[in-house]
This record gives sequence, structure tokens and C-alpha cells, in this order.
Amino acid sequence: MDTYDLNIAMPFIQATKHVLSTMAQISPTPGTPFIKKGTAATGDISAVVGLTGTKNGSIALSFSKKCAINILKNMIGDDIEDVVKDAMDTVGELTNMISGQARAQLSQIGLNLTASTPTIIVGDHHRIEHMTTCTIIAIPFSTSHGNFSVEFSFEGCHSSKV
Repeated sequence: MDTYDLNIAMPFIQATKHVLSTMAQISPTPGTPFIKKGTAATGDISAVVGLTGTKNGSIALSFSKKCAINILKNMIGDDIEDVVKDAMDTVGELTNMISGQARAQLSQIGLNLTASTPTIIVGDHHRIEHMTTCTIIAIPFSTSHGNFSVEFSFEGCHSSKV
């Protein structure tokens, strides 16, 4: 991974920390970004958002069940009606918010992007298909409630040319 990839990863890290701390009162700790091999999701509930504009690509968040349910409880309290549906809605909304904040920061380095509506995927051993065949950058996060990851991939990303 090179400086270009890290410059793109930083807005996703900052947006993730900000959104989760303000919306769910959780302070996630980012791990070291890495180049992900394969399409296996790291979690049980994932959301993918397509991105178009200066570059085409996608962002995905993937949460363990435990982490998603604890975030949900922190966001809405004990008023959970359908834990699976509510956790899916929460993961989709978090992905939307993180995508929006990261895109605002990326526009400052010349990447102007528009996002699609999140697609939610649930189940053990599911796969995340990004919109490009380019390198996938994954950022692991840990919390006291479990782990999750943020990943992104853009056409024409620098790493794919290596």
C-alpha cells in the first residue's frame, strides 16, 4: 500500500470514528489498513454503497452480529422490535453516514463522488462484491462490543497499477 492509498483511507477512518462516536457513543480503534484478498466478508451484516464521479468504486462496512446489535442498542436503547431488521437498517444507515462524511473529505483532494443507496447483505460467510476489479483496501476496527471493517475499492486506484 502506498501514500496515495493511505490518503484515501484516512477520510474513511476519520468518518468512521466520528460517526460511531457521535451516533452510538462508541470509540472504535482503527487497525492498520491492508490490501484485502478475495471477497469474503469479515462480518455477519454488511452494507455496500456504490460510488460514481471522479472515480467509480464502492465502500462497504461489515459488522459482527454482536457489534451491530450493541451499536443498535446504543443508538435506540431497548426499543428494538425486530433485532435482525433493525440491525440491518442500522448498518445501512451507518454506511450511508460514513460514506457521506468521507466523500466530503475526499472532495478536498479532488475526488468528487456521488453515492448510491446501500445494499445490505446478511448471513454467515457471505461475500462482498465491489463495483470494480481493482485493489480492495480494508481497514479493521475494534470496539469493546466486537469488531468490524471498512473497505473500499476504486477504478484506476494506484495500487492496481503495481
